[in-house]
Amino acid sequence: MKPSAKATPHEVRILGGQWKRTKLPVPDRPGLRPTPSRVRETLFNWLGQDLSGWRAIDAFAGSGALGFEAASRGAREVLMVEQDPQLVGLLQATRIKLKADGVRVQRGDGLAALRAAQGQGLDVVFLDPPFDAEALFEPALRAAAAAIGPDGFVYLEAPRPFADDALAALGLSVHRHGRAGAVAFHLLRRQPA
Repeated sequence: MKPSAKATPHEVRILGGQWKRTKLPVPDRPGLRPTPSRVRETLFNWLGQDLSGWRAIDAFAGSGALGFEAASRGAREVLMVEQDPQLVGLLQATRIKLKADGVRVQRGDGLAALRAAQGQGLDVVFLDPPFDAEALFEPALRAAAAAIGPDGFVYLEAPRPFADDALAALGLSVHRHGRAGAVAFHLLRRQPA
């Protein structure tokens, strides 16, 4: 199904890698807020520009901006999980258009996908859950901590900053953090054993 211009009034662009400047459609959907370009630029400066060979999950994929950005920068495997069927269709269409063989789009529950990834030693987990779903944050962070490897990262966007004391109980600590408008963003690492 090709989205009409009316269904995709907004767009974001991939910032780096092989699909640099490619536009991703962003339909008007309740709670959908793609990661702003300047935040994504900061995040991928923190992670490094080349993610060759990395494995990632974008657990609440939405527009796919984070997952496609990682794949564009060389990530070998990116699982994008999204519940909204319209967004899943757009993600699949973009995956096909880009010939993104390393990207897999799955309709479903991001938290369940994270729990299924426990012990997989992922390089990065992207967490950008709906801001009005406060109850998702703690279990998603706990599951993400169990899914990454010892040198892995968890990226979190939230409506408020998360401090080390709150994260320690979940097995994580703040590596880097920032704020852009109403968005607090964090790059987290596993707590040292």
